[in-house]
Amino acid sequence: MADQEISLTITAITRPGAARKAGRKSRGRKLLRSLGRALAASRLASPLIVSMVGGYLRLVHATNQPVTGLDDVDGRLRQHAPFICALWHGQHLMAPILRPKNMRVWALFSRSADAELNARVATRLGLRVVRGSGGREGRRTDPSKGGARALIKLKRVLDEGDSVAMIADIPNGTPREAGEGIILLAKLTGRPIVPAAYASSRYKIIEKSWDKTTVPLPFGRSAALAGEPVFVPPDADEATIEAKRVELTARLNAITAQAYALAEHAR
Repeated sequence: MADQEISLTITAITRPGAARKAGRKSRGRKLLRSLGRALAASRLASPLIVSMVGGYLRLVHATNQPVTGLDDVDGRLRQHAPFICALWHGQHLMAPILRPKNMRVWALFSRSADAELNARVATRLGLRVVRGSGGREGRRTDPSKGGARALIKLKRVLDEGDSVAMIADIPNGTPREAGEGIILLAKLTGRPIVPAAYASSRYKIIEKSWDKTTVPLPFGRSAALAGEPVFVPPDADEATIEAKRVELTARLNAITAQAYALAEHAR
């Protein structure tokens, strides 16, 4: 029996009403996933959706006035190139906007059908795409998830002088807590992890999403920041990897909070 089925069974015994609600939510998620796959596979709907989302993100960027007096994100990223740019799930929608002009940056996307539209939008906005899994704790190079192949590809990208954008936390895991995959990539390549954030003064939080996805809205103020890099030594042991994971979590949370504070204060 699948873990979700076991959970629903236990809930049904202890709280029958809650079980029915959990079952409806589960069926709702499955329906949305099925709809997403159908749209991604549609030769008519998919290009239209990609165009609309890409156009919307460009509109947000064009109509949000940048906060003055901030460090030059473009310059800071170039300073550390080739870099590994780290962002959080739910805060990554404007990631293509952070890409330095005329610089090739590759982004890691899941191999799932659910991520297909996201990958196409990123490509439309100038990112290059690697499909695979960043790896969960204890399974960070699981071939069945494409983790090993993804890390090998990303290592090659960095070795050849291109940069990488990567979501630091694990899908459907603990939001705003860095996983080990990004730390392992930094260890293998010797390249710095640069925490980055884009915030707008006007936004909508999707409360029911696991990562509290934040959708930026047009006609406000924006703040884009890149923080001090995190370096992982090539001989890092498990204790050092864990320490670097905690360090990245703290730095990325701090710079994300700082970006929102600056954007909202400038309203």
